[in-house]
Amino acid sequence: MRVARSIGELTGLRAEVPAGHRVGFVPTMGALHAGHASLVEQARALTETVVVSIFVNPLQFGPNEDYARYPRPLETDLERCADLGVDLVFVPSVNDLYPSGRQVSVSAGTMGTVLEGAARPGHFDGVLTVVLKLLNLVRPQVALFGRKDAQQLACVQRMVVDLNLDVRVLGGETVREPDGLALSSRNVFLSPTERALAIDLATALERAAAQDTLTTALGAAHAVLDRAGLDPDFDLDYLAAVNPETFAEVASDAGGEVLLVAAAVVGGTRLIDNATLHLREPVDPPAVPRLPSPR
Repeated sequence: MRVARSIGELTGLRAEVPAGHRVGFVPTMGALHAGHASLVEQARALTETVVVSIFVNPLQFGPNEDYARYPRPLETDLERCADLGVDLVFVPSVNDLYPSGRQVSVSAGTMGTVLEGAARPGHFDGVLTVVLKLLNLVRPQVALFGRKDAQQLACVQRMVVDLNLDVRVLGGETVREPDGLALSSRNVFLSPTERALAIDLATALERAAAQDTLTTALGAAHAVLDRAGLDPDFDLDYLAAVNPETFAEVASDAGGEVLLVAAAVVGGTRLIDNATLHLREPVDPPAVPRLPSPR
């Protein structure tokens, strides 16, 4: 495994990739877990060369968020990448990726201003800016992102379409603990009591996914989340049913595939999760017979 710690080193090592090899790319912020490993394995199955980036991106953190304390176990992450058979790891510095005088950023548009974007203004602009830079530098044929961050995945896929980027963006399934909690690098911040409370987010979505109408799905989720909200350490930010491609909220009588997304702050740690609902299609009301017009 090779490690590039600057753009110059990455450029040189990328040039050594054999002609004809497809490159799979997994961008991460480090603190790697089994969810990241599943993305690497997916990339390995699809391509001949796998590149992972490790970069805690300051542009996607707000002024009162956890950028300074975000876990950075770099040496452990590099060992894990080696064990997974990663070919190249890119570990840039902030100054290398964002040189002095930088002015241009990417806007996530309307999709980036709702739900997670409303709670964290500018977050998805920061995500897309760094993802575009990384895609330009790594030049992969395939890029993998986790479906747990569903709004991020949708924004990246929209950027690829709108900016005509020559890369295939795929989502990897959410990897969970045995009790259902979605894996996240931020889970390390949870105390044992908070972790037990955080499971309610996954439980609510699981129960919602078992329903066949949106009304009953939301009711099942709120039955769990409202009870969790009685604990002062659990603060539900949002629970919303959206179109998985546009993140526009859907009507209460929506049918087919709908994404239920949720976010909560548990003991000061922000957690997000989602579930795909397969809803019964609404039945059109019977046509009202037309009476003959009077003569």
